[in-house]
Amino acid sequence: MTFSILQKEEITPEISKQISELFNVLNAEISQWDIDQVLSQGNEFILACSWENDELIGMASLATYKVISGYKGMVEDVVVSPEQRGKGIGRKLMELLIKEGQKLHLSEILLFSGHHRKPAIALYTSLGFNLKNSGLYTLKL
Repeated sequence: MTFSILQKEEITPEISKQISELFNVLNAEISQWDIDQVLSQGNEFILACSWENDELIGMASLATYKVISGYKGMVEDVVVSPEQRGKGIGRKLMELLIKEGQKLHLSEILLFSGHHRKPAIALYTSLGFNLKNSGLYTLKL
């Protein structure tokens, strides 16, 4: 099993297909953007991947942005294939994203998780994330 940050020049049609299929495990109802588009120049996006025998078995992303209150990162789309769960893959992916955030000198890394996702919340809190007393509001455009 290997872990790496996916670089744009490494994307093949097969890798793009595997990313799409793994994302569907997370939420098949969300319309996906093509990974080439997501990794396009000007979009500050890091994709941590876990591979086993050239098969994508886990991924997690970190979108970075600069605002008046600091240089921040937002964790998105953390997913491990169902048959690979419980092996510490999610933890290693998150640690890789945290390390990348430290290299970039981010002031804060944020993430949102559904309250029903108990194993994910346990992972995030064990990594030092704290529940922020705030509400998440959304406006679909």
